Amino acid sequence: PPQLPKHDIAPPRLTALTPVTSRPGSPYMQQPPVDYDGLSWPSVGAKKRLEATPEEKAERLEKLSGAIRTLLECIGEDPTREGLLETPARYAKAMLHFTKGYEENLHTIINNAVFTEDHDELVIVKDIEIFSMCEHHLVPFTGRMHIGYIPSRKVLGLSKFARIAEMFARRLQLQERLTKQVAMAVEEILRPQGVAVVMESSHLCMVMRGVEKTSATTVTSCMTGIFRRSTRTREEFMHLV
Repeated sequence: PPQLPKHDIAPPRLTALTPVTSRPGSPYMQQPPVDYDGLSWPSVGAKKRLEATPEEKAERLEKLSGAIRTLLECIGEDPTREGLLETPARYAKAMLHFTKGYEENLHTIINNAVFTEDHDELVIVKDIEIFSMCEHHLVPFTGRMHIGYIPSRKVLGLSKFARIAEMFARRLQLQERLTKQVAMAVEEILRPQGVAVVMESSHLCMVMRGVEKTSATTVTSCMTGIFRRSTRTREEFMHLV
């Protein structure tokens, strides 16, 4: 056969064992940053909130209520009028609920619900409702998340996928980071053949302000392992969700 010129590179010869790949791996997927506390990329104060005493929680609530009273004054309102009298305390409690994920621990949520099972086909939990807060404007974004994985002899209780998504969603977030955190958490817990997470949501920071586009949605994905390496496996997941 004719020889290739030295400056040409022959393409690899595909065999039945050659995986079909479409993109390289990400360094973030090699060692998922889920720390020993199960917080995963927390803010500086997350551990303090997680371990707060009842007295510290009461102090936090009062401090937050005072900040809301200041906010009302700054926008031109009277926080002493009847309709707003209890608003600072109500909103403070609501904000702590919106961000209750800072008080949750990944390992506590899992609660040993990892089981040995000889299953090596795709598992998907889809249409998980997501409510989160945009960290840029402190307004909500809502949507649905689909989580899939291919086990390596370890499976997770199905409800735990929704709980993992809820824990990370109930923090100040970016959709891109939220999607990746959920994928990395599942990767860390199960060490499966691969994890796939897709999320679609609507952001009120694009609806109520800025471009004010009510029909715009944002779709993000995070793929690890075989979902990142194999086009066929990724397409199967995307078709099913």
